[in-house]
Formats: sequence, C-alpha cells, structure tokens
Amino acid sequence: MTFTLYPAIDLRGGKAVRLVQGRADQQTVYGDDPPAIARDFAAQGAQWLHVVNLDGAFGEQSANLQVLQQICNAVTIPVQFGGGLRTGADVDRALQCGARRVVLGTVALRKPALVSALAQRLGPALAVGLDARDGRIAVSGWTELSDVTTSELAHRMIDAGVQRFIYTDIARDGMLTGPDLVGAAQLAALGASVIASGGVGNLAHVTSAARTLPQLDGVIVGKALYEGRFTLNQALASIASA
Repeated sequence: MTFTLYPAIDLRGGKAVRLVQGRADQQTVYGDDPPAIARDFAAQGAQWLHVVNLDGAFGEQSANLQVLQQICNAVTIPVQFGGGLRTGADVDRALQCGARRVVLGTVALRKPALVSALAQRLGPALAVGLDARDGRIAVSGWTELSDVTTSELAHRMIDAGVQRFIYTDIARDGMLTGPDLVGAAQLAALGASVIASGGVGNLAHVTSAARTLPQLDGVIVGKALYEGRFTLNQALASIASA
C-alpha cells in the first residue's frame, strides 16, 4: 500500500474556491480555470485529484459536471469526484465525465439501499464521505447535523459493502490546524480504507498523516497549497521521507 496525497479542487460556479468549515459565506476564490489548476498539480507529481462540486452539495444547479469533464480531459491522472451525487444516474454521469472514483455523502445516510447497490457494482470506484461535527454526521453540504454518529454510519456502510471512506472533521476544515488523524485511524480500524481530509496547514501535518500508513492510505490537501504554505513537490517529498 502507498500513501497518496490528493490535491483538492473545490468547484463553485465553475471556479476553484475554498470554504472555511464548509460555510458558503466564507468563500475564497483561487482561480477561474480549474483545468489549468489540475494540469499544474499533475505536472508537480500528483497521483490523484480530489474534485468537489460544492454547488451540487448545496443542492444548487451548476455547470460543474462540464468542468469535471474538462479537468478529466486535461490530465491523465485519476480523479475522485463528489458533491451532489444523490442518484445512480448522478453517479453514472460523473463516471461518464471521466471520474475514476465517486464519493457519496448525504445518500449514505438517507438512501443506504442505493449505496449498497452501487458498492456492489462499483467496488473500489466508490467511496463514502464521513463528514462529522462533534462526532455526528453532517449532510446536505454540511448544512444539517444528523443524530447519527460517525462510527455508526461507518459500520452501516461497511455492512453495505463500502470499501473506502473520506473522513472530514468539519471544525478543522479550512482552519490549517491539522486533520483529525486519531478519528481517521479509529475508522480505519473498522476495516475500510480511509483518506483523511480537513485541516492540513503545514508539512508536519502531511508527514504525520503519512506516518499513519497503513492505518490511513491518503490525505486531502487544499487551502495550504493554494495559499503557498508549501508546494505539492515539498509535500510529496515529505511523504517519501516519512
């Protein structure tokens, strides 16, 4: 197993943005050419890209699927894509646009039978996002907090055949204070592959995440790269040294 760093491209209105703790009113635009950003990440050595349709997550209409296709056409590395995928048709459209792996969020809680069917059909090409605040799962673009705990939903999803989770501690997202590696490792102990997300702010955070291998198999990095706190090349070197 190798540890993978996933540079994030969050799409809102066709632009690359970052939010703070998932709040739409705390948005910073980092570029209006997401395919160019994708090409730059690939040129620096990225092995995967993590692309999120924030409009879809918030239940808004947008042309972000077209942008996804442009991104997939712009690079040869695989892309995992999530945000607003609430039906089998949504998933199929994302795959047709070129996504190699799809990430389900709200439907994991509300449509477990759909997730089970997709897990059987897609296998490792499917992941479920476990987005938590104070140990409880948030849905609908993180605007609603459920009563279901992170571990409870993880158990349900493993029983449904899900093989990979993307775990985000929402309170850390965009805060640059470090991801919740303890919580991520606890989820990995349940038997699924886990990618940690939210909070990476420096190279030490990347190195610490890499040292959790094989408990974790990757980390997603967004704001720190866009703000120049370190380069992707530096992050990849820190993973190699770990």
